[in-house]
Amino acid sequence: MDVTALLERGRTLATPVLRAAVDRLAPPMDTVAAYHFGWIDAQGNPTDGDGGKAVRPALAVLSAEVTGAAPETGVPGAVAVELVHNFSLLHDDLMDGDEQRRHRDTVWKVHGPAQAILVGDALFALANEILLELGTVEAGRATRRLTTATRALIDGQAQDISYEHRDRVSVEECLEMEGNKTGALLACASSIGAVLGGADERSADRLEKYGYHLGLAFQAVDDLLGIWGDPVSTGKQTWSDLRQRKKSLPVVAALAAGGPASERLGEILAADAKSSDFATFSEEEFAARAALIEEAGGRDWTAEEARRQHTVAIEALNAVDMPEQVRDRFTALADFVVVRKR
Repeated sequence: MDVTALLERGRTLATPVLRAAVDRLAPPMDTVAAYHFGWIDAQGNPTDGDGGKAVRPALAVLSAEVTGAAPETGVPGAVAVELVHNFSLLHDDLMDGDEQRRHRDTVWKVHGPAQAILVGDALFALANEILLELGTVEAGRATRRLTTATRALIDGQAQDISYEHRDRVSVEECLEMEGNKTGALLACASSIGAVLGGADERSADRLEKYGYHLGLAFQAVDDLLGIWGDPVSTGKQTWSDLRQRKKSLPVVAALAAGGPASERLGEILAADAKSSDFATFSEEEFAARAALIEEAGGRDWTAEEARRQHTVAIEALNAVDMPEQVRDRFTALADFVVVRKR
């Protein structure tokens, strides 16, 4: 199964509608959003920037085919989900202090915090507008699922921020946070095209279960990349999650494991929490923390959890009646999420 073709199909179908939606924004929000999506550079010149992996649009148009509808049926859902996803990225980058995304300076770094907030808000409003303009019963059902997912996403970001200031977070708390922050929107993406195609609630719920557990697998891999990922591939700094004091899965799993490495890691992170700034930390100090996480078993546990969540996601598909080719494509996208490098 050519996953690249699936991702490109979602991108190709969604991008013209996404661009048209962004064009509705008042200046300068339209150009700020265009910069964020990688369509222009900081000077306003057209560019072929990295627009992200496009997993969510691929899932949305694929889910329309569950019902026998054309993939184009899922395009409004794909665009709405992308708008919400990017609303969250604009705000998250500002809240987390991230200066790089997709190998470029983030919006708040280039255009200022106020524009990052305003454009994020505008994208969220556009997402609902795109769906409700369809004027159908199915569009109303899709909007309800999108707004529910968005609320969960915001809950997850709030949990993520609060955890940064705590010495310890349990594995269960971390999984709940990541289920909200990542799983909810991927769940919506996996069902929204089917809803627009007229799927019943039971089938949509099963597709959401697939997407939710796929999201947990996705985030587990992201957590691994956030510590051990190659900056050339990820577009982020080395040890990026450690720099932000994130209580990601490898960290919380290592702290929960017990043993000398776990105890030493706990002592170091407790001392780190009292430091106001990591600017004086050397690369070696971050590397030492990463080594302790790995020694305590956090890296291996997280990799196994990604595989476990992948299995649960695939099993959820078994309860949904769909063409075998569509099922194979859902499986291929799930496989891609677990083995990706960025």
